[in-house]
Amino acid sequence: MSDIRDTPYGTVHIVPKSEIFSNIFEQIDRSCQNLAQALRVGLSGGSISKAFYDWLSDQHPFPGEIEKWERILWSCSDERHVSLDDPESNFGNAQRGFLEPLGFSEANQRPWPVYCKPVEAAARFNRLWEEELPGNSVFDLCLLGMGADCHTASLFPGSPLLESSNDEPFAAVEVPSKGWRLTITPAGLQRCGRILVAVSGASKANALNLAFREKVDLKAIPIQIRILILQVRILILRVKALIIQIRMMLNLSSVLART
Repeated sequence: MSDIRDTPYGTVHIVPKSEIFSNIFEQIDRSCQNLAQALRVGLSGGSISKAFYDWLSDQHPFPGEIEKWERILWSCSDERHVSLDDPESNFGNAQRGFLEPLGFSEANQRPWPVYCKPVEAAARFNRLWEEELPGNSVFDLCLLGMGADCHTASLFPGSPLLESSNDEPFAAVEVPSKGWRLTITPAGLQRCGRILVAVSGASKANALNLAFREKVDLKAIPIQIRILILQVRILILRVKALIIQIRMMLNLSSVLART
């Protein structure tokens, strides 16, 4: 059973492993039904995304209304500057994990142009969304994760993008010890129709406590960017080492909301 809490930071769902992936899929399905045009979905990287792709491939939950699913345009909210056949490529993992096994054509796919140099790749990606896919939303549904250091997408603590006044939705940034990353920006997140944050693993407990309990400090705690955005849903995988801290955190949030 899900434990659902409305907090000042969004709706938080604490769910067992058996529910987290079906919950994500339900959000995709519902969003697809509510839009007359193409649904733009921004996928994320990380271990929980790979597990979700495996679940999609195994469960094959997409029903027979093929016309509806052909209206989904799959992309990634952030990407490493590597080729798509590299095991570190976020979109490459999505292709291998479920897009190709489930038969989604290339017409449904919008990978980052990683064959270009990083800054040019970001510029081309921005032009893609402005010219080919105009609209108020960058992604109708943006899936995000969170690292143990509180980063989300490729917005790491200390990133210059967190203080930039640039209103472009995507940018290239060089991350110390990690190389070049291509990522959605804070401005881009503000233009997403709905954001779904999935968090799992006991190693994320401290980061979650910081995200919920500390004052907003985007430079140090980038995941707090979602506090400034409406329509955020947070999915937390139920892990024994994590659940007690999360419950304490949510109870504190409820108290703060009433004071």
